[in-house]
Amino acid sequence: MRKALLFSLSCTIVMLAGACSDGRQHGPVSDLLKPEVLRQAEGWLTREPVTVTAFVAERSAGGLHDFYSEGDYWWPDPENPDGPYIRRDGESNPDNFSEHRKAMVDFSRAVGSLTSAYLLTGEQKYAAAAEKQIRAWFIDGETKMNPNLLYAQAIKGRYTGRGIGIIDTLHLIEVAQSLVRLREAGCISQDCLDGAVAWFSEYLHWMSTHEYGLDEMNAKNNHGTCWALQAAAFARLTGDREVTELCRRRFTEIFLLGQMDPDGSFPQELARTKPYGYSLFNLDAMAALCHILSEDGEDLWEYATEDGKCMRKALDFMLPYVQDKDAWPYGHDVMYWDEWPVAQPAYLLGWARFGDAAYFEAWKEREHFPTNAEVLRNLPLRNPVLWVKR
Repeated sequence: MRKALLFSLSCTIVMLAGACSDGRQHGPVSDLLKPEVLRQAEGWLTREPVTVTAFVAERSAGGLHDFYSEGDYWWPDPENPDGPYIRRDGESNPDNFSEHRKAMVDFSRAVGSLTSAYLLTGEQKYAAAAEKQIRAWFIDGETKMNPNLLYAQAIKGRYTGRGIGIIDTLHLIEVAQSLVRLREAGCISQDCLDGAVAWFSEYLHWMSTHEYGLDEMNAKNNHGTCWALQAAAFARLTGDREVTELCRRRFTEIFLLGQMDPDGSFPQELARTKPYGYSLFNLDAMAALCHILSEDGEDLWEYATEDGKCMRKALDFMLPYVQDKDAWPYGHDVMYWDEWPVAQPAYLLGWARFGDAAYFEAWKEREHFPTNAEVLRNLPLRNPVLWVKR
C-alpha cells in the first residue's frame, strides 16, 4: 500500500507538479524542501555576484576573464620542490588555486536556490536576483567568463590546462536548468535570456570540437559521463538536437557497455582511492543524464544492454550501501569517507521514475543541503525543485 502511494506521488511530481499560473510549484518534494529553500534564497537575494574576474590566478596562462583551476591531486615533489608537481590520487592539495571553482559553485548555488524559490512562491524578486547573477557571469563585459575551459585543471610544471578540467563546469548544469525553468515561466528578460543562451551555445560548441573537449568526451569513467551530462543539459537549453542525440547514443552504446558491470557496479570508480564517493558520483551523473535525455519513445531509464546492464541495476547495486555504509565491502575512501552519502539525486530521480519506496527513503532521510566543499563539488544536482517537473 505504501509503495503504491509513493508511486502515485512520484507520478504527481513528474507529470503534474510544474508551475501554476503565478509560478508556484506543488508536490511532496517541494513541500518537504520549501522552508530551507526559502531560507537559503533569502541569503542569496542581497549577495552581489562574484565571477572569475574577482580573483587573479598568478599561475594561469590565460587572462582575467578565463576560468582557471589546478588539478586537485597534484602536489610539490619532495625531492624537487621547485619542479613539476607529482600525483597523489584522491588526496586534494589545499594549496592549489581553487577560487574560480568556488566562485562557480556559489554562482550555481545562488541561481539554483533563487530559481527554486521563485518556482515555490511566484515572487519576482527571486527571479530578478537570479537574473542579476546570470548577467554578471555571461553578459556583463567587465565581469563575464570566457566561454571555454582552456586553463582548467592545470598542473604546475606540466600543463597549462587539460581536457579533464571540463568537469569543473559541471556546476553550470543547474544554471542551465534554471534558465530553462525561468524561460518556461516567462519571468526573465529577453536580452538576458538571449545572452545566456548565446554563451552556452558557444561553450557547447567549444567543448564539442576542441581537442580538450574531445578528450573528455571519450574518457572511460565519470569524466566521460559528466561531459555528456553537461552537453545534454546545455543542449536542452540551446535546442541543439544533434548534441542531444550524440549524448543519447553515448549512454546506450558507450556508458552502459563500457562503464558498468552486469551487477550494476562501476569498476573504474571502484578501482580509485575513493571508490565509495566516486561510485555515488557516477551514479548521480548517469541518473541525471537519463532524466534529461528521456523523452516520449526514448526512455533511457528502461534501456538495457543484451547482457542486462541498465540504470535500475546501478541504483540497486549502491542502494544497500547508501542505506548502511558499514556494509560497503570495498576499501574506504582515502579522504571524505565520513561525509557521504547525502541526499543523492540519483535516488530522487529513480523514485520519480520507478516509484520504489526504498529509493525515496534513501533520498529523503539524508542531508539535502550539505555545506562541505568537497561534497558540493561532487554533487551535480543540488536543487531538486528545478528537476521534479519534466
